[in-house]
Amino acid sequence: MDITLALGGGGVRGVAHIGVLRVLERAGFRIRAVAGTSIGSMMGALYAFGNDADQLERIVATIDQSKLYGWPFSDGAGLLGVRGIVDFLKSELGEAVFDDLKLPCAAVAVDLISNREIVLQEGSVIDAILGSIAVPGLFPPKDYQQYRLIDGGVLDPVPVRAARALAPGLPVVAVSLMAPLDAPATPLSVSPTVPRQLIDQITRLNITQAFRVFSDAVDIAQRQMAEMRLDIDAPEVIIRPQVNDLNLLDRVDVHEVALRGERAAEAMLPELLRAVSLPARAVRQLRRVVRGA
Repeated sequence: MDITLALGGGGVRGVAHIGVLRVLERAGFRIRAVAGTSIGSMMGALYAFGNDADQLERIVATIDQSKLYGWPFSDGAGLLGVRGIVDFLKSELGEAVFDDLKLPCAAVAVDLISNREIVLQEGSVIDAILGSIAVPGLFPPKDYQQYRLIDGGVLDPVPVRAARALAPGLPVVAVSLMAPLDAPATPLSVSPTVPRQLIDQITRLNITQAFRVFSDAVDIAQRQMAEMRLDIDAPEVIIRPQVNDLNLLDRVDVHEVALRGERAAEAMLPELLRAVSLPARAVRQLRRVVRGA
């Protein structure tokens, strides 16, 4: 039962991807490739590096969430620095390049220079992740090769097309962490590791309040974009963990959020089994032949 995965973005909501992976492994699905946007690129790369779901949960559970984000404006044009994220990724991935990964893997980002979506699957894995997670205004853009990269969720919140390109002919299982279109935006809560008095002062700044308005607008736009892309790219299965209440930067109980992913994946097992059935494989093959004609 071979499948390919498209892991969506959503900050700490991405911990739910772990639970989805666990259910897929338990049910006997073989993940042959994985593409990710934003936090999905991080989870996807760690998985493709050789960690199973249980190992991935242990790794993520050891992160000191209070130290992930650096001082405001410390690493460039972003409200928060990324030193803690870089240190974590280096501890787990070292100097890995995509050719070192055990599964075909891609990270989706957006290039501010060419104004287009970029699918990264060569070179430094960490640099690709840092580009894919660079939420506009929140984290600094990542200058990499000829690109100036920001969060792939700007154009492709759930990278179905990239996943399908990695393993043509296999059913794509998309994991969307976006809130429903009719849900209100989750207010951004920024809690960098700086003194409480300084945080209070930063919070009162007009620029911070303006950024919250901006982040709400981005959230709404990404939800709209996610639904549009899912409709156009038509993954065989869509799994939607219930993580709408979680803020992008909340400190979370890793095990509890992973469990939400498990529940969502278990609910979709009948659809997953249909997607890998012989009739479904025949339909996909016919579609590929028609498109190639």
